[in-house]
Amino acid sequence: MADDTSLTLQLLSLEHTQALGQTLGKMLTAGAVLILEGRLGAGKTSLVQGVGMGLGIVDVIVSPTFALIHEYREGRIPLYHFDLYRLTPAEVCDLHPETYWLGLDAPLGITAIEWPERLADWPENYLKIELTHTEWGRAATLTVSGCVSHWQEIEKTLALNAFDT
Repeated sequence: MADDTSLTLQLLSLEHTQALGQTLGKMLTAGAVLILEGRLGAGKTSLVQGVGMGLGIVDVIVSPTFALIHEYREGRIPLYHFDLYRLTPAEVCDLHPETYWLGLDAPLGITAIEWPERLADWPENYLKIELTHTEWGRAATLTVSGCVSHWQEIEKTLALNAFDT
C-alpha cells in the first residue's frame, strides 16, 4: 500500500461516528495503530467506542484522560486506548506506548492514540483519522501511513457504507 492514501467520510451523527469505528473494529487486525486527531469534542472517544463494539467488547469505553490508558482484552483482539492530552513528550516516553503496538509487554491488539502529537516516536505503520466539525456534522479523513493490513478491503467497505445518509 502506498504512503498517504486517504479517504474522507461525512458523519452526520454520533451513531455514524460509532458505525465507522465499528466497521474498523471488525476489519482491522492485531498490530493496527489508530492515530486519532481532532479538537476536544471532535468524536475521538466516540470512534474508539465503535471500534470496541466491532471487536465485541462489552465494557463501557470511556476517555482515559486521567488513567492515560485503558486496556480492553475481552474482545476479538485487545484494544489499547491512550489519551496523551495532559502529558509532555517526555512523560509519553515513560509510558512506552510502542510496547503495545509492537506487542512486547501485552498481547498484540489495536492501539488507539488520542493527542498523538505528544508522541516522540511514531509507529512505522498507522491509520490516521482526523475528525473535524462541519456545518452538517463531522468529517473523518482516514490516511494510511506505511502499510495497514487489508486497507483496500477496508476502504471499499467504508466507501460503500452510507455514513452520510
